[in-house]
Amino acid sequence: MDNKGIQITVYYDGACPRCVKDRDNYLKLAGRNAQQVYWFDITGQESVLLTLGIDPIKALTELHVKTSDGRIVSELDAYIELMLRVPLLRPLAYLIGLPLLRPMLARTYHYLVSQRLKRSGRWPH
Repeated sequence: MDNKGIQITVYYDGACPRCVKDRDNYLKLAGRNAQQVYWFDITGQESVLLTLGIDPIKALTELHVKTSDGRIVSELDAYIELMLRVPLLRPLAYLIGLPLLRPMLARTYHYLVSQRLKRSGRWPH
């Protein structure tokens, strides 16, 4: 499948230094495919997120991606959607999606995000 020209939107936490670094690393790996992705910083954008049907707290605690067909996916599905656009990352996208690994990775992901938000005083729960 040729994704040339297909746009997706990534809703990421621009107030998170690690998230910004991950975005920058993705852009480097993506090369010319980077132009397919629009990065939207969710910081202070609660009303915009709500109009899109995205819970602002969920957006803070899980990566969200709006696909080219308008679907909004989150958590590991969002990472898989991003990784599938970069040939070097496609094997990792496949591994993340494996039924035996996925639940463990999801728990680890949520734990790490909650720790990051608690350390920064931004934990919403």
